[in-house]
Amino acid sequence: MDNFTFFNPTKIDFGTGKEQLIGQHLAEHGISKVLLCFGSDRIKRDGLFQTVSQSLAAHGIEFVEFGGIVSNPLLSKVREGIALARGHQVGAVLSVGGGSVLDSSKAIAAGVAYAGDVWDLFIGKAAIDAALPVFSILTLAATGSEMNSGAVVTNEATKEKFAIQSVHTFPRVSIVNPALMQTVSRDYLVYSAADIIAHCIEGYFTATTQPVLQSRMVEALVKTVIDTTETLLDKPTDYPARAEFAWAATQALNGLIYAGTAGFSYPNHMIEHALSALFNVPHGAGLSVIMPAWMKWYQGKNPQQFQRFAQQVFALETAEQGIAALESWFDKIGTPTRLSQLGITKADLPTITEVVLGNAKWFGIAEIYTHDVVVEILSLAL
Repeated sequence: MDNFTFFNPTKIDFGTGKEQLIGQHLAEHGISKVLLCFGSDRIKRDGLFQTVSQSLAAHGIEFVEFGGIVSNPLLSKVREGIALARGHQVGAVLSVGGGSVLDSSKAIAAGVAYAGDVWDLFIGKAAIDAALPVFSILTLAATGSEMNSGAVVTNEATKEKFAIQSVHTFPRVSIVNPALMQTVSRDYLVYSAADIIAHCIEGYFTATTQPVLQSRMVEALVKTVIDTTETLLDKPTDYPARAEFAWAATQALNGLIYAGTAGFSYPNHMIEHALSALFNVPHGAGLSVIMPAWMKWYQGKNPQQFQRFAQQVFALETAEQGIAALESWFDKIGTPTRLSQLGITKADLPTITEVVLGNAKWFGIAEIYTHDVVVEILSLAL
C-alpha cells in the first residue's frame, strides 16, 4: 500500500425526507442567500422545488433561481451562472439535480471567486484559491460529485471537456435521498450504472500499486451496481436497491477506493470525454462503449488483475471471459457497447482521435495513448 492522505470534508445526509433539512444546513453555515441551480422544470412539477423553497424560507434564506443546466454541462452556462451569482451577491451555491448540475455549481462557485475567466481554472492557467460554499440535493446517482471536489465542463467553442479539482470545491453538505431518484428514466439508470463501474475500474486496472483491500472494495461496488441495477430495472420503486445503488455511486468516487493506490490514470474517461464533447452523447453511454474496447486493448498490461476481475466479479476463469461478461451485461441492460449505437461511424474516427490526443495531454498520459493506440481502441468499439 502506497503512502496517502485521505481528506473528505463533505457531510452526507442520507435518507428519505432529508431534503426538508436543506434550510437548516445552510443556516448552520451562516448562509442568507443562495444561487439555486437546477436542470429542467421537473423539480417544480414533482414538488421538490417547493419543498426546497419552503425549507429555505423557514430559515430566512433568500434564493436566486438558475435553471436550464443540461447533461454534459456547458461553459457558457457556467459563465451565465457566475454573472448571476455576482449580480445578486449570493453567499453560496445550492445544486438540486444530478451530477451535471452539481458540476456546474462547483464551477460557478469557483468562478465567482476568481477575477479572470473561469476556463482558466480548467486549463491550468490559474489555481483555485477560493470558492463559494457548495451544497447539494441529489436527484440522480452516477457521478459521485456529491462527495468529491471535481467538476467536469464542456467548452462548446473548443470541443474540450476538462475538469477542475480543489479542496475549495468539496460540497459542504450533500443530501442523498434515494426516493428522489425513483423517476429516473430506464436509459439514465443504465447509463449511470456504467458511469459508476467506470469510476471503479480506472484505478483498479491501471494502478501500479493496488492493495488487495482496495481491489475487494471495488469488486464489492461493481457487484452491488450489477445486482441493484437489475432489481431496479424490474422494480424502480425498490427503495433498498435504490439506496444501495446511490451509496455505491458515492463510494466509487469519493476517494476512498483510491487510498493507498498509486500510478493510476483515467483513460476511459479521457476517451469518452471526446465523444460527449463532440456528439453530446450521455456520458455513461459513451463509457459503456469505450470500457470493453479499452479492456480488450489493455488487458495484456495487467493480466493478473483482469483475471482477478473475471473471477471475483463474474465467477469466471480468464480475463477474456470477464471482459466479455461485462460487455454482455451492458448489452443485457440496454446501454450501448458500439459506437454505431451512438450514431458514430468509422468516418468520425479521425476527428475523435484528434480530440482524444488533446485530452491525453491534459490527463498526462499522452506517451501511452498515441495516435495509433487511440485508433486501435476506437476501432475495437465500432
